[in-house]
Amino acid sequence: RLFAAIVGTVFAADQVTKLIAADRLQPPYMPHPWLGEVVRFTLVYNPGAAFGLHLGPYSRWIFIALTLGALGLLWRLYKESYPGDVVRVIALALVTGGAIGNLVDRLRSGRGVVDFLDVGIGVSRWPTFNMADIGVSCGAVLLAIVLWREDTRRAAWQAQADADALAAELAERQAARSEEHTSELQSLAYLVCRLLLEKK
Repeated sequence: RLFAAIVGTVFAADQVTKLIAADRLQPPYMPHPWLGEVVRFTLVYNPGAAFGLHLGPYSRWIFIALTLGALGLLWRLYKESYPGDVVRVIALALVTGGAIGNLVDRLRSGRGVVDFLDVGIGVSRWPTFNMADIGVSCGAVLLAIVLWREDTRRAAWQAQADADALAAELAERQAARSEEHTSELQSLAYLVCRLLLEKK
């Protein structure tokens, strides 16, 4: 439920803001200052990936295929999540919602993804982006942290398991040596008794 709710929220926020941008920020590529020149609204149609990444004339189909593959991987990671792993679910949902939002844009039009958030100072500006890009970026960072923590815990558990196995092996060897030593003492005592009896 949490996963579906976050995916739906990110997707809806992305699509609604894109519709508003496409309607009110005409003509395209014309900046509309909001917080001075630091934050502007500029309607841009991006045939590439997030933040203006571009792979030539086949970018649309390449990124459609890559997005579908990524969505399959995200779904698999979600299904492998533990019931109480809320942070992991949130991270996966953010990325999934954003990815679906941009995928719909690519499928809808050959012009590409609708971007409209324009941030920077003067001519030094970040590539124009949208709400889906924010979801993907925040989710990706959060997911990287989650996966790193999982790897750290898994390494700690493995180290503990190895230590326990080594301790068990040492205890087993010690027990075997103790039994062997006891058996040797018993044999020696038996021989001494026999010698004493023979002398009598």
